[in-house]
Amino acid sequence: MEHPKSQWARIVEADPGHSARYVQRFKIMAAQGADLVGEARLIDAMVPRGAAILDAGCGPGRHAGYLYRAGHTVVGVDLDPVLIEAAEADDPGPTYVVGDLAGFTLPEDVPARYDAILCVGNVLGFVHPETRRPILANLGALLADDGRLAIGFGAGRGYAFDDFFADAESVGLTLDSAFSTWDLRPFTESSDFLVALLSR
Repeated sequence: MEHPKSQWARIVEADPGHSARYVQRFKIMAAQGADLVGEARLIDAMVPRGAAILDAGCGPGRHAGYLYRAGHTVVGVDLDPVLIEAAEADDPGPTYVVGDLAGFTLPEDVPARYDAILCVGNVLGFVHPETRRPILANLGALLADDGRLAIGFGAGRGYAFDDFFADAESVGLTLDSAFSTWDLRPFTESSDFLVALLSR
């Protein structure tokens, strides 16, 4: 089934060089010493050793690569083949899949359920509104019985936090905790960023 195109897909169609510049921007930030894996460090602390982890909207693979090097079995999914190619080159080890989060098929040789799924980097701010609930349902279905889904995105991206909470609840996800930063500062009504930890 064809899903409505995400904002990211429309940006790339209009500007084919966008993805390559995105990859380069993070390489420059890494070279300058920026902390680009805080999200992955949090996930690593949430799971047992040797966990199965899915990076939903993995981009060029920095979180997937970090978690793989920490000893986990990691799968990264992203709809942008340019980003997946960069991930395979720069952060090898995880299994990378080109796929739309609204409907993707994992290879048979990877886990069917995951101890943790991360969806970070404002991924949900880029998806088409009609695909938000299908994406959340897909990710929830891939969680292990005691697995957790970590989602982070900022305000002002067309997805109100209250709408997200309602969408998550509508597909059977429970909000376990909400924070305003990846270092777990409290979430308040004035927060301009959300880190949500959810379970089935």
